[in-house]
Amino acid sequence: MLLSGNEAIAWGFRDAGGRFAAAYPGTPSTEILETIAPFPEVYAQWSPNEKAAFESAFGASLAGARVLVAMKHVGLNVAADPLFTSAYTGINGGMVIVSADDPSMHSSQNEQDNRNYAAFAKIPLIEPSDPQECYDFVKVALELSERYDIPVLLRTETRLSHSKARVETADKREEVPMREPDLRWDKYVMMPMNARPRRVDLARRLSGLLEFSETGGLNRVEPGDKRIGIISSGVSYLYAREVFPSASFLKLGMSYPFPEKLVRAFAEDIIGAGGVIYIVEELDPFIEMRVKALGIPCKGKEVLPEIGEFSPEIIRLALKGERFETKPVSGAPSRPPNLCPGCPHTSVFFQLNRLRAHVFGDIGCYTLGALPPLSALHTCICMGASVTNAFGFAKALGGEEAKKTFAVLGDSTFFHMGIPGLMEMVYNKGANTLIVLDNRTTAMTGHQVHPGSGKTLKGEETVALLPERIAEAMGIKHIRVIDPYDMKALRDALKEAMAHDGPSLVVTRRACVLLPEERKRWEALPKFVVVEERCAGERCHLCLRLGCPAIFVAPDGKARIDRTLCTSCSLCAQVCPKTYNAIFSEDKLAEVTHA
Repeated sequence: MLLSGNEAIAWGFRDAGGRFAAAYPGTPSTEILETIAPFPEVYAQWSPNEKAAFESAFGASLAGARVLVAMKHVGLNVAADPLFTSAYTGINGGMVIVSADDPSMHSSQNEQDNRNYAAFAKIPLIEPSDPQECYDFVKVALELSERYDIPVLLRTETRLSHSKARVETADKREEVPMREPDLRWDKYVMMPMNARPRRVDLARRLSGLLEFSETGGLNRVEPGDKRIGIISSGVSYLYAREVFPSASFLKLGMSYPFPEKLVRAFAEDIIGAGGVIYIVEELDPFIEMRVKALGIPCKGKEVLPEIGEFSPEIIRLALKGERFETKPVSGAPSRPPNLCPGCPHTSVFFQLNRLRAHVFGDIGCYTLGALPPLSALHTCICMGASVTNAFGFAKALGGEEAKKTFAVLGDSTFFHMGIPGLMEMVYNKGANTLIVLDNRTTAMTGHQVHPGSGKTLKGEETVALLPERIAEAMGIKHIRVIDPYDMKALRDALKEAMAHDGPSLVVTRRACVLLPEERKRWEALPKFVVVEERCAGERCHLCLRLGCPAIFVAPDGKARIDRTLCTSCSLCAQVCPKTYNAIFSEDKLAEVTHA
């Protein structure tokens, strides 16, 4: 089969007898659960956040099922609390944790090397290098998990998650029977009297895992020219292999526990022949530090970058003695990111900018509200931080100015991590406003369902939670639900919230324009056009401040609307000053021209 790394992980889990999979969508990991969802043999779910996904999978493991939980790198931060303790308790059915790292931050607020979590939490780390290994290593991870009574971290990177290759799969799924449920209180109740002996037992289990790391076959020596010895893992191994096909390699498929004996033997062979050892790894010097701690001379981050993802060209230049520096790509015109034409978030940021509000943002496509011409977002830290950041800012600022403080986050992010922040606002008497940009989906990662969608990942009907009902139950008194395509109603709602004494909630509800049903709706509507003789051109250009990709400036300086991009949202017509009244829908154009 031709599979991406993410798809290969999904098929590997299915064919290895996996029964329960949970995740929160996050690029570059999203496709794992989307691929698993149609498999009838596997129960799969989107959880409200990564901590809930981890704990649900852990519970299914105790029931005896083989389980998988998947997340992007920052998601493991959210799930870190149960991660660390699960190493002590151990598991029952095999448990694999997929962490998809994002070097160069293609769709993330930071780049972090989650190999460090394995050493920090004291759990085994497996690193596939290509889609075939993604498929094969899932089964190995489940077997190791059950053999050594421990969850296993399987770490991938963006390039591996999304690149495709031919994968040899099993002829049929391995039907692994459920284990007997395990609820031994002395194993799973982590009060000090139980946790202390489990910590000692964890050291015993790691000792067995170290022996597997040395001899189990995931780490292998590939003999070659001994003038260059390369120790590498993950997708970096493929890059280095492409650049130096004749070099000697120690390929680490299991980087923790660290195979010291194997590394020493490889190093003695290379150095004894007068060769040089290079450590090729993306981001942190995870392998390099351990090699140097053994007293082995090697070259790593002094020649290779510690920031951003690698490529064959970066490795080629670095190992030739030319430290690679990123250079801007020339030739292609720049194309800054922007909200989609007709995005229901556009009007919110347009109005917040005009109100000169203090706006705390969050993780989602609406983070683009920070860019010109909307320029309405002042922070973006992590999921859910908008609510608590805004609360703290308003508390410290005090007075009437505090009421101009807004937190902005999407509906999926609200369910993920916004609800505790809302509690903070209520309990500690906040003066700020939370805006939930409810576009009925998890838009940024590809329109996945969430607790407000009314459907599960498997497509089953379920309860649809509403942010305003949750806020009402918490005690929020001032709540408004607005269609963001109604500019006046939106502005009035925001001004009312600013005037209110106490915490406020504004929900802007309008489905994402890219949802199939929405696309079908707006494609059938008449498009909007600019009446050229009425447009004031450079004297106005207020419509351009929406940042809508469908609106552009013609050579005569007047605004135009690209019909192929217009979604008939009408925002441009609403912001066009009545003095000019230059924008109309096509079905009204004849009347306007006649008048």
